[in-house]
Amino acid sequence: MAGGWEFPGGKRNVDESSIDALKRELKEELDISVRTAIQLSECMHQYSDRRVLLELWLITDFEGTPISNEGQALKWVDIDILHEVGMLPADEPLVEALQARSKTRSKIKN
Repeated sequence: MAGGWEFPGGKRNVDESSIDALKRELKEELDISVRTAIQLSECMHQYSDRRVLLELWLITDFEGTPISNEGQALKWVDIDILHEVGMLPADEPLVEALQARSKTRSKIKN
C-alpha cells in the first residue's frame, strides 16, 4: 500500500500464535525484542481480493532501539494526530480504538 502509513507487523505463520508473530515481525522490521504486550483490539478488513484480521497490540516493554530494517520510513506521532498522518484505511478502526483507550485512561487519571 504505497504512500500510506501503517502500524508495523505482518502475516502470522500457520504454526504461530499472535504474540509469537508480533515478536517475530517487530524483530524483523524494527530490530526490537518484545518482552511484554497486551492485545487492545482487532478488526476485519476487506480488500478487493482478500479479507484480513488486523490485531492491535500495545507493547508495554521491549529491548532495543527501533530502526528500519526494511528501508521503510519510521515516524513517532502523538496518538491524537494519527488520523492526520495518512494511515491506511485498514488501520483506521485500530486508530479509533487506540484513541478511545487513550481518552479513557486520561479521564481516569484526572
